[in-house]
Amino acid sequence: MSEFSLVATGGTFDIIHRGHLTLLSNAFAISDKVIIGLTSDELAEKKGKLPINKYEKRLENLTQVISKEFPNSSFQISKLDNDFGPAVLEKEVKALVVSDEKSNQGTVLNQLRAEKKLSPVKIITVPMFLAKDGKRISTTRIKNSEIDAEGNLLSID
Repeated sequence: MSEFSLVATGGTFDIIHRGHLTLLSNAFAISDKVIIGLTSDELAEKKGKLPINKYEKRLENLTQVISKEFPNSSFQISKLDNDFGPAVLEKEVKALVVSDEKSNQGTVLNQLRAEKKLSPVKIITVPMFLAKDGKRISTTRIKNSEIDAEGNLLSID
């Protein structure tokens, strides 16, 4: 029996890297089921992100990675057209799993839940996974060929 029956987490998951796996690992470790909000192409664009992969490909990649890395885990992937998706409306969600750079979102989520007369969720903050140079792993850094998906530095010739 896990600590929570249902938790939520989310992201764009454009190039899935060690930071994403750390976030997902923490979510699956504490909950029987995880709702994963996957940013829509429209929301990504609104936030100034330019994913390499379109939503359908990101959904396929994320599903494959979860099945491989977290076999027998119960999860649901929901398309995010706003910052919180089902975490605002789903009364059964008990916690939000976020990276430390997004921990302020928990406060906003709980305000929105309060407006809908739902109980607040616990905010579980997962420290950012750092690359070998001590800076955070990010899709942007991978796209810029600074690091690989594991956080190894790529030599620039």
